[in-house]
Amino acid sequence: MDRPCFLVVDHEFPGNISTRKLVIESAKFNVITAYNADEAITCLKRFPNVDGAVINAAMGNDEECRVLIEDLRKIVPKLEIVVTSAGGYRRCGQNEHHVDSLDPKQPLGCLQSLRKEATSEIAARESQMRS
Repeated sequence: MDRPCFLVVDHEFPGNISTRKLVIESAKFNVITAYNADEAITCLKRFPNVDGAVINAAMGNDEECRVLIEDLRKIVPKLEIVVTSAGGYRRCGQNEHHVDSLDPKQPLGCLQSLRKEATSEIAARESQMRS
């Protein structure tokens, strides 16, 4: 079974990234974490086949967030990016998915929609295991 893998970038403090990581892992997805833009770029170079990236818009100002998105897309041009922010406010970028970071269902739902087939397979397998 193909388990989707997402890069999570958030430098506010490790507790935040742990919460995002746990939410994403609850869907049986794999997570690679980065605490700043440099780590995110290094991780993506090392693991370019991730299914997408989740970036906290509060990584800095709007320009820093835009630059990070541009740098990530220089490595993987069609990288799906989910930007989280309080209220889902579009702080950086226009071609990304923007979701409310305060509602864990929104980022998770967005990631699941990016990998519908894998999400269905995971749900079916979980259902079989419970039977």
